Amino acid sequence: MTEELNSLTTIRLATVEDALLLAELRYSFRSSLDPTNEDEDEFVKRCSRWMRERLHEKSVWRCWIAEQDHTLVGNVWVQLIEKIPNPVVEPEYHAYVTNFYLRTEERGKGVGTMLLMKVLGWCEANNVHAVVLWPTQRSRTLYERQGFSVRPEILGLDIEEWSNR
Repeated sequence: MTEELNSLTTIRLATVEDALLLAELRYSFRSSLDPTNEDEDEFVKRCSRWMRERLHEKSVWRCWIAEQDHTLVGNVWVQLIEKIPNPVVEPEYHAYVTNFYLRTEERGKGVGTMLLMKVLGWCEANNVHAVVLWPTQRSRTLYERQGFSVRPEILGLDIEEWSNR
């Protein structure tokens, strides 16, 4: 399923064949935020293997990619998290959005919004109750424009902080 944004950009579900390029994009994303502790080639091999194992139809993971002229310019990953069956009327899934990244030159052109809308539409179609994510400071406004907010009913714990107390 491919959606055309304009004459140059398409959004589609990633396949196993996209794993190497997605791993390279992951390295670009994370290495732009923090110092790395792993060689790029080593990381890309490890990460592409992980991605290939998850980019199949029966996986709880999905990845959408944005392409321009068959060149990967962005992606977003979603993990479907199953809830314990519930005897009340309430959806039985959550979704975790992660690794949402656009190449710098594509930001501010609507590609990120279209990727996020594709994810939220998929969540709605798959009976997802809530979507969770950890935004960067730079990405907060994208999420807030679609209704994301800090929720009082969700608690979080950083295990490293907890173990160091």
